[in-house]
Amino acid sequence: MAVHAHPDDESSKGAATTARYAAEGVEVLVVTCTGGERGDVLNPKYGEVTGGIEGMREVRRGEMAAAAAALGVRQHWLGFVDSGLPEGDPLPPLPDGCFALVPLEEASAPLVELVREFRPHVMTTYDPTGGYPHPDHVMCHRVSAEAFAAAGDPDRYVGRGEPWTPLKLYYNHGFSLARLREVHDAIVAAGGDSPFGDWIDSRQAREIPEREVTTRVECSDYFDQRDAALRAHATQIDPEGFFFAVPREIELAHWPTEEFELAESRVPVTLPETDLFAGIRPVDQGAEAAR
Repeated sequence: MAVHAHPDDESSKGAATTARYAAEGVEVLVVTCTGGERGDVLNPKYGEVTGGIEGMREVRRGEMAAAAAALGVRQHWLGFVDSGLPEGDPLPPLPDGCFALVPLEEASAPLVELVREFRPHVMTTYDPTGGYPHPDHVMCHRVSAEAFAAAGDPDRYVGRGEPWTPLKLYYNHGFSLARLREVHDAIVAAGGDSPFGDWIDSRQAREIPEREVTTRVECSDYFDQRDAALRAHATQIDPEGFFFAVPREIELAHWPTEEFELAESRVPVTLPETDLFAGIRPVDQGAEAAR
């Protein structure tokens, strides 16, 4: 179960990993907390979305369906409303009724119920910072951590299904500084223009701490599916933009994996890992029994 804040997050964070596991027979469910209704159109080639929040919600639901099909995964809407990304100094208040303002137990209840229904062995989500300071990303972490902790407790969320205890919780690592440096240096060495130079410099200047990478999943055979899923989010993703700026041959040679941080495990593990299901299934067991 991969829990994300908005439609498109599932395609930019751990997408090739979910595509790989789905292709191997693992039951994969992407959970999308909000409809992305307050997201801006970030693709300059797309044009305008009319109809306000409702119009954007409808467009992004269609995009999400196409992305899920590209990855070969199931997808479920948690049903909350996008909080938007506040800008300004001081920051404006968040909109009434948005996801980030919902009380934690109320926001977590439908996810707890879904965990008990789907019965995942592994959950993935964002670290406590949200990966970046979008209020919905931070809230996505909070509800995921709450569901992981509470779903197996029969005394909590009573009436929300039969208890189920997931075994491992991971945080996505989409753009580690180590990855950016490795790919940046390879592009420059090949005589190309790297999209990462300014980003690396700004992160170093801000001294953003790097979180531990415990698990690297080899998934290069599924980069094409990941890219197709990204392009499905046409309001958000420029098909000639940042996400496609790294030549495929450099990506395959220098960073054929996706990275995760094991946040909690209820089974014995040996780090580092190359499989999110390490410690859950025997090495020689097929993927069909995993979720």
